[in-house]
Amino acid sequence: MGEHDDAAKVRFFPPGIPLLAILGGWLLQRILPLSLPFLPDPPLRYLLGGTIAVGAVLLLGAWPVLLFRRHGQSANPWKPTPRLEEGGAYRFTRNPMYLQMVLVCVGVAVALANGWILLLVPVVGWALKRLAIEPEEAYLEGRFGQAYLDYKRRVRRWL
Repeated sequence: MGEHDDAAKVRFFPPGIPLLAILGGWLLQRILPLSLPFLPDPPLRYLLGGTIAVGAVLLLGAWPVLLFRRHGQSANPWKPTPRLEEGGAYRFTRNPMYLQMVLVCVGVAVALANGWILLLVPVVGWALKRLAIEPEEAYLEGRFGQAYLDYKRRVRRWL
């Protein structure tokens, strides 16, 4: 049994999904601008977008990673999961790191007043669900059985 046999079958680098959306939205904005006129002017817009993005990274990205490290786990979806994590941000969402990625897209869209990035946010959520969350959930169900099914009933996927 190889190292990746006991791991989720995630086949795409999850952070690449929001990065592609941000890059795609940025390129689309250069070709065909789609503004967000309801947003405040800079610098308040930068502060708002930055707060969303940085808050997401700290609360939904760094906090879960620190929690994993404290319990001897890796946040890498290609590594085995020895323990079902239900504390910290995992009390509120089953996928805090993926939620973080979606919110970073929202924060960048706000900071740049880029309507294309904002329009791509649902695509990012769908792609993360399909390419990362579903394989991870299948793995966790197989690995932890009823304990994971009970956790799924108690805690929502996103929020």
